Amino acid sequence: MAAASSSDYDGCGAESNEASSKWLDAHYDPMANIHTFSACLALADVHGDGEYKLVVGDLGPGGQQPRLKVLKGPLVMTESPLPALPAAAATFLMEQHEPRTPALALASGPCVYVYKNLRPYFKFSLPQLPPNPLEQDLWNQAKEDRIDPLTLKEMLESIRETAEEPLSVQSLRFLQLELSEMEAFVNQHKSNSIKRQTVITTMTTLKKNLADEDAVSCLVLGTENKELLVLDPEAFTILAKMSLPSVPVFLEVSGQFDVEFRLAAACRNGNIYILRRDSKHPKYCIELSAQPVGLIRVHKVLVVGSTQDSLHGFTHKGKKLWTVQMPAAILTMNLLEQHSRGLQAVMAGLANGEVRIYRDKALLNVIHTPDAVTSLCFGRYGREDNTLIMTTRGGGLIIKILKRTALFVEGGSEVGPPPAQAMKLNVPRKTRLYVDQTLREREAGTAMHRAFQTDLYLLRLRAARAYLQALESSLSPVSATAREPLKLHAVVQGLGPTFKLTLHLQNTSTARPVLGLLVCCLYNEALYSLPRAFFKVPLLVPGLNYPLETFVESLSNKGISDIIKVLVLREGQSAPLLSAHVNMPGSEGLAAA
Repeated sequence: MAAASSSDYDGCGAESNEASSKWLDAHYDPMANIHTFSACLALADVHGDGEYKLVVGDLGPGGQQPRLKVLKGPLVMTESPLPALPAAAATFLMEQHEPRTPALALASGPCVYVYKNLRPYFKFSLPQLPPNPLEQDLWNQAKEDRIDPLTLKEMLESIRETAEEPLSVQSLRFLQLELSEMEAFVNQHKSNSIKRQTVITTMTTLKKNLADEDAVSCLVLGTENKELLVLDPEAFTILAKMSLPSVPVFLEVSGQFDVEFRLAAACRNGNIYILRRDSKHPKYCIELSAQPVGLIRVHKVLVVGSTQDSLHGFTHKGKKLWTVQMPAAILTMNLLEQHSRGLQAVMAGLANGEVRIYRDKALLNVIHTPDAVTSLCFGRYGREDNTLIMTTRGGGLIIKILKRTALFVEGGSEVGPPPAQAMKLNVPRKTRLYVDQTLREREAGTAMHRAFQTDLYLLRLRAARAYLQALESSLSPVSATAREPLKLHAVVQGLGPTFKLTLHLQNTSTARPVLGLLVCCLYNEALYSLPRAFFKVPLLVPGLNYPLETFVESLSNKGISDIIKVLVLREGQSAPLLSAHVNMPGSEGLAAA
């Protein structure tokens, strides 16, 4: 058994050696050849002998040859092949009869494989979906030799592009073939019935009617066709079916199925949907600014990891509580629950080789590993209650045991209030003016609040009116209409009395050029003279910046300056498309003379 070379330090950032570390390095094998993620790890007493084993749904190197592995200590006890890549693994109690041995459920493809005593017990398959009627009709025509394989391919490609329902596996395989292989494939499969099968994307467990730790649990499945299924633990029939707007990838549940439960599903569209008992559709929606990479429930808080390298805390109604920025990308997340101290925290494995442990937004501990961690699991392993199991990107296995004397403290190892709390603040004495204002606020608080609200509403009204007037009179330098997407800004150069006025005009559309525009300059003729106050604009190609130059002659010798209005017009229209007010500088040349 090799000792792990990883280290850890407290949230205060001070490095600690093996003696002061909270963890014991039990095992480290960089060549364990375990490739998995957190959803495919489970700890359970699968034989009922009090010895907890580690169940791993192994993807295999490069996603090839997936296998079900059961580890006892650092060694692989049993190993069996899987027909498809595993999606999730979970342990649950199916019945109340003695001996109370938990069953193992492994989701793989469209099936859930249930094991008892590590022997196959039951296989649940998702119900088949109805095929596309157009696709079914095409294969019926191919069966009767009414269409050739090339026409069949063109029609299937058209259906795949336009239809909302995906094609069957048979049609997708046919579209991948070369022209020389199509006829043989059609002759071989044209008599087969079209089957459309969905797959399982995520899985978790939900207590049936009791909240006890050894109570019977139901399986909750998330499928590729945007549905959630709740299975009966004994008959494996579908107890409830719920629909989602997108495909679920992470699930968190709380409560009991027969009493009241709340289910949170993180989906591929970047949203988290909250469902409750007897609701066929989501009750609340949490919109994220990035894709979720993990979802953990800590007490009544949903902790979400995102691809923006941050952790977010939400309530079940969607209110954001806090955000913590990570130093690197989050690869995996899981729950750390220490029953002896009543501690629940979130573990996050980062791409820089760190595993960070947070309680809410407070950093409790950081573990450094030799390689980036891709899966985490914490719980009872063997006969140790608090064991942390990690697998690395290179296929390594790390096992750590939490010391019985370890105590997680927010912000460091010091217990008690921070030293700054004992410092006395230099609070100034209350003046007579302060006391009078306090009494006035107590007596007239309601009237003061109403006056503030009235002024605030008037400010918003005036701002809205000014914005509307600017849009209607084209006072903005950016066009507000989609038909004429233009942008204008002006630059004045020179000291005077002659200035160079450059108008930068840009067509902000993506593909449509603009033609037939005019530029008109309005100014005080007693102060300025423009040789080109009205001229045509050439064709504006999208995305290019066109500088239009003209000269301005200052006629006043008193240093007086004014505003020149620049209007962009369409030929035949009197209303300007957009405008700019150019604040002309004073003529320094005339002032010096």
